[in-house]
Amino acid sequence: MTFSICVRERYTDEDGDDQVRYGVAVTTRLPGVGTLCPFASSDGAVATQSLVNVELGRKGIEYLGDGLAVDDALEALLNADDEKPQRQLHGVDADGTFAFSGDECRDWYGHVAGENYTVAGNLLTGEDVVDDTAAAYESDAHGDAPLAERLIDALAAGHAAGGDKREDLEVQSAALIVRNTEEDVDDPYYSDLRVDASETPVVDLRETYETAKRGYEAALEKYADEMDGGGETDEE
Repeated sequence: MTFSICVRERYTDEDGDDQVRYGVAVTTRLPGVGTLCPFASSDGAVATQSLVNVELGRKGIEYLGDGLAVDDALEALLNADDEKPQRQLHGVDADGTFAFSGDECRDWYGHVAGENYTVAGNLLTGEDVVDDTAAAYESDAHGDAPLAERLIDALAAGHAAGGDKREDLEVQSAALIVRNTEEDVDDPYYSDLRVDASETPVVDLRETYETAKRGYEAALEKYADEMDGGGETDEE
C-alpha cells in the first residue's frame, strides 16, 4: 500500500564537527500514513509498512538508541513477529542499512538498498516505482537543497513512475521526518510534516513544505533581535 525511502547523510556543522542527518519519507493511497510508517531520531530512520506493525518502527528506533546496529535491531524484531511474511521493514543508522520484504506482501512489492539509503514498496504498479525513487535521491544526494526537499523529490519520482496501483482509492497521504545528531540546534519546523488526507499527497506535501519553510524563515527574520539577545521567540 506504500512506498518509502530512508536515508543517511554525513555533513560538517558550523563548528567543523562531523554530524549525521537521517530522513524518512512515505506516501500511500490511504489516509494518515504519517502516524503509522515513518520513524526517525538522531540515531537513525526506519519505515514499517505492508501489513503495518507500528511497534516495529517505534522499537526499531528505541533499539538504535540503545546502541544496536540497524540490521541486528530490525532483524531481531522481525524474528519475534508472527506476521513477518507480511511485513516490510527497512532503515538506516550511522553505519549500515537494512531492508526486508516478506514473501506474503502483495504485488508488486520489493526493495532496493544503496550505500546510504533504502527504498521499499508494496501494492505498486511495478519495480520502476522503487527504482525511480532511489535514482531521484541518488542523482541529488549531495545537492544544496535541504534533505526534506530532496525526499519529496524522490517521492515525486516514484509517484510519476506509477506509485500505488490502487487508483480507485482517492484519499491518500504522505509524510516526512528529518533528524540530525547536532546538539543545541533549532530544528526547522518544516522537517517533520504530514499531509493526512488528500487526493494529491506528494504535491500537497511539497506545498506544505514550501509554506512552512517560508513561515519559519519569516519568523527568524522578525525575531532576529530577540534571538541575538537570547530572548524567547515563541509567541504561541
